[in-house]
Amino acid sequence: MKVSIERSALLRAMSRAQSVVERRNTIPILANVLIEAEAEGISLRATDLDIEVVDRSPAMVLTPGATTVGAHTLHEIVRKLPDGAMVELEADQTTGRLAIRAGRSNFSLATLPREDFPVMASAEYDCNFAIAAPILRRLFDKAKFAISTEETRYYLNGVYMHAAELAGDKTLRCVATDGHRLARIDAELPQGADNLPGVIVPRKTVGELRKLLDDDEVQIAVSVSETKVRFATPEVTLTSKVIDGSFPDYSRVIPQGNTKRLEVDATEFSRAVDRVATVSSERSRAVKLSLDEDRLVLSVNAPDSGAAEEELAVAYGDEPLEIGFNAKYLQEIADQVDRENAVFLFNASGDPTLMREGDDETAVYVVMPMRV
Repeated sequence: MKVSIERSALLRAMSRAQSVVERRNTIPILANVLIEAEAEGISLRATDLDIEVVDRSPAMVLTPGATTVGAHTLHEIVRKLPDGAMVELEADQTTGRLAIRAGRSNFSLATLPREDFPVMASAEYDCNFAIAAPILRRLFDKAKFAISTEETRYYLNGVYMHAAELAGDKTLRCVATDGHRLARIDAELPQGADNLPGVIVPRKTVGELRKLLDDDEVQIAVSVSETKVRFATPEVTLTSKVIDGSFPDYSRVIPQGNTKRLEVDATEFSRAVDRVATVSSERSRAVKLSLDEDRLVLSVNAPDSGAAEEELAVAYGDEPLEIGFNAKYLQEIADQVDRENAVFLFNASGDPTLMREGDDETAVYVVMPMRV
């Protein structure tokens, strides 16, 4: 194998590939990236056996072939090469080394046989549809903060993507919850997604997927089966196993009868919560909301470290209410608001609170209160 490729194209592909590769590996081949050179260019493939990413880049292929080499080492070398350099990769089967040349720099890396590299079996996908990158980005970006990190409840360690209904319209819905807060985000159901099986997309996959969604012009081809999900652009294909488990019935958690309505500037609210929480005890980070006619007082009283209070002008016309929350949860929910105002709907101090952006029903958040 002998190829010549522009440094920026190789770096972009290597950045995506090496982020999938786990740094601690008991299987040596999994620390490697598979480089395949064909007439039309090169593809780089990396996997951790749960996720596989394939990145295709244009290159001048002098001799087709394939080899595998340490992903993190190659990434570091390419990263440190000068901008605009042409990088030459040449694999020598007899010595088992990959030569990397750029300008006056020369490197030689150990390789492993390509036959040892595990390629994820391509599944038969039950459902295939295309969706614009900004829509998919919104669905996952607004839900992912609520993913649980508790390994024992593994079925909550991802975003539940499925077809649903909202006010009579069919929607593509992403839901995440950790039992303390919940995010439910909807978008119009794309053509071909009617028979979408509900799948839980793992946390790591959600992070890797985000890297494909920066280009607003790109259409993402999504393929889903009971066990796998695949997201593809013309250059990159990301395939992942889905979490094998049943996502709980989240609709039971979303309160329907909350009538006490608070409207507040989302950015102002988030910053005020952050300020008063500075003195809260690290473990609980509890902040109290005291609501009265068009007035909200945020307060923290931590006997060990001190107290804080801040008043905000808000739109609130119901009976006075005192309710406590974890400051981090409140901030993260307020930070999801794209428009100016966040609307909180309360029932009583011990009941879950609903939050949305104005009257927009396509992004709904629930947060559980805590005693303060």
